Amino acid sequence: MGTFIQDQILGMKWLNRLIGRILSLLGLNLESRLGGSLQFFIYDVIKITILLCVLIFIISYIQSYFPPERSRKILSRFDGLAANSISALLGTVTPFCSCSSIPLFMGFSSAGLPVGVTFSFLISSPMVDLGSLILLMSIFGGKVAVIYVVFGLVLAVVGGSIIEKLGMEKYVEDFVKSAQAVNLEAASLSQYDRLSFAKEQAAETFKKVFPYILAGVGIGALIHNWIPEGWVTQVLGSHNPFSVILATLIGIPMYADIFGSIPIAEALLSKGAQLGTVLSFMMAVTTLSLPSLIMLKKAVKPQLLCVFVLICTVGIILVGYGFNILQSFIF
Repeated sequence: MGTFIQDQILGMKWLNRLIGRILSLLGLNLESRLGGSLQFFIYDVIKITILLCVLIFIISYIQSYFPPERSRKILSRFDGLAANSISALLGTVTPFCSCSSIPLFMGFSSAGLPVGVTFSFLISSPMVDLGSLILLMSIFGGKVAVIYVVFGLVLAVVGGSIIEKLGMEKYVEDFVKSAQAVNLEAASLSQYDRLSFAKEQAAETFKKVFPYILAGVGIGALIHNWIPEGWVTQVLGSHNPFSVILATLIGIPMYADIFGSIPIAEALLSKGAQLGTVLSFMMAVTTLSLPSLIMLKKAVKPQLLCVFVLICTVGIILVGYGFNILQSFIF
């Protein structure tokens, strides 16, 4: 049953076969680079779009129970490591994009929450969410998905705790700390309101994310069918001890969410790249994209921004090497 759910429901392998048959009937050779690329592109775009819309709808419905004010009140009840852990967990029910998480981070900071707690949220929100768990299961299987989420949450908790211990509160910009926090209770929503909210969020996110899906799947199709396997193995394979570092540094300048980065990761893995190397690339893309860092620079001073980038980069690299060590046990 588990294999059926992973392959046919989440992975939609039946869809891949159906697309292959249609392309064959149209006279395309699926063994050729063009035919294989086209099958990969159509299949992944449709599959990821379906998963995107369904998951965004479900997660947005859940998110309707955790508006920023309610989340702030929940976090204010805890302190220390418990607060960082709850903050990281709350990050799993927020939008996928790192840029979307920064306004919430600023709101939590202005409400007086400790800086370490807000950074635990900021790290986990784009890197680990319910959508990434389901999508990773559809590509890499349940073990990889669960371990990825656990490592991501640990990185968020540890990163936020380090920032807290370093006393980086003074490096949050004054206008963020002095902003007025909303102290009103969240409006009571009916089931119809929650469903309408989820529908609107799914439509909005689809419009925002779909171009990155097309770009990510396009790059994945290129890697999958046009870049020689030996080249990928040489650069990102097990014999290159710096593959994780290289993948992390390549991922940082890019901008995509989990839905745009997974097709690239899937193609790299099929070409011989190591699992930890591929996941480091995904984490870097989703957590440390240049647009999000530019936005964050407006809210924090350079010292705190550098510490945040350093902690995330080192953590992502350690997670990558950890996954590479565990790869033989996972598969």
